Amino acid sequence: MPNPSQALAVRPTAVADTTVRVMVVDDSAVIRGLISRLLQEDPGIRVVTTASNGEQAINTLRRSSVDVIVLDIEMPVMDGLAALPRLLKVDPDVKIIIASTLSTRNAEISIRCLNAGAADYVPKPTAVRDISGGVGGGDSFRRELLEKVRALGDACVQARTGGAGERPVRTVAVGPARSDAGPAGTAPFQLAAPGRKPPAVLAIGTSTGGPQALFKFLGGLSRNISLPILIVQHMPATFTSILADHIRKQTGLECAEGRDGEAVVPGRIYLAPGDYHMVVEKQGVQRIIRLNQMPPENFCRPAVDPLFRSLAETYGAPVLGIVLTGLGSDGLKGGEVICRAGGTVVAQDEATSVVWGMPGAVARAGLCSAVLPLTDLAPFVEDFVGGRVT
Repeated sequence: MPNPSQALAVRPTAVADTTVRVMVVDDSAVIRGLISRLLQEDPGIRVVTTASNGEQAINTLRRSSVDVIVLDIEMPVMDGLAALPRLLKVDPDVKIIIASTLSTRNAEISIRCLNAGAADYVPKPTAVRDISGGVGGGDSFRRELLEKVRALGDACVQARTGGAGERPVRTVAVGPARSDAGPAGTAPFQLAAPGRKPPAVLAIGTSTGGPQALFKFLGGLSRNISLPILIVQHMPATFTSILADHIRKQTGLECAEGRDGEAVVPGRIYLAPGDYHMVVEKQGVQRIIRLNQMPPENFCRPAVDPLFRSLAETYGAPVLGIVLTGLGSDGLKGGEVICRAGGTVVAQDEATSVVWGMPGAVARAGLCSAVLPLTDLAPFVEDFVGGRVT
């Protein structure tokens, strides 16, 4: 008989840490403190460490468990661009958000960081008082930073706590309308039959993880692609012109920001400029680009929905809309309009998306004729344009 006076040793049940663990890297102690306090307003986010330069960040990451790094660009000893590949070498799974002011130089460096493996960026206010939030630009910075840290960090938490490891990777191929259970833990979605007409225009919407996805997808297209391609990437002014230049250099395809009144012609890529919605209207036999500063949609300007709607209205059925990796649900309402007009919508799959918000929204709504890995999207487009998809 056990002695009732002896306490039984009970091993406590381990509870998984589901908070997003963040490192803030900035050479200013004031900025580090402000960003740390801002992030920790969210009870699901914990700033576990900070660093004042890239070299210190690398050494800190070697001994700390971190999900997301908010990384400044301009720092002494080692700047953000130099530190980025070294940080990813220490931990290939860590998500890095570049914090950059909206100068042309920093926009160029930010695009290079995104191409080198950074998951996203946030435009950092130049005034210290705006970083703490409040009104105007500070409130926008606060909302954007919190959203991106949460979205990227949640994926890391899922993987760290075993949630992602239990989900089989599924590829959904083109086919007739049917139900597909999708990865375990996600809502089933319906595949739609593709449009009956080969596309006359290709529209792409993307956000978080978009630049890397765009480089890979567009780089996989043949150089004599016969469609006009219109792209909305959620980015501020200055960044979009530099992104267009990088796309042109990396893919060999003609790419520039869309200009108001410009005719849409085959074989050209038109990127929506920052702070402007880009839409297309019909003038006689021509389609013309129009830029406007109507209110943001889905907190974004440019937004995907206005472009998708306008293409459905001006082209009708021969529209192919592609939704790549991104935070939120921009593209969902516009995708519905494309489908009602007889067009086709395709999405990047969850396994290859940095964030499966935007593509997941159109997939779960049953709008997609295909949900494919990033590397399979260009071959799909080539087949669809060539009439080999039915």
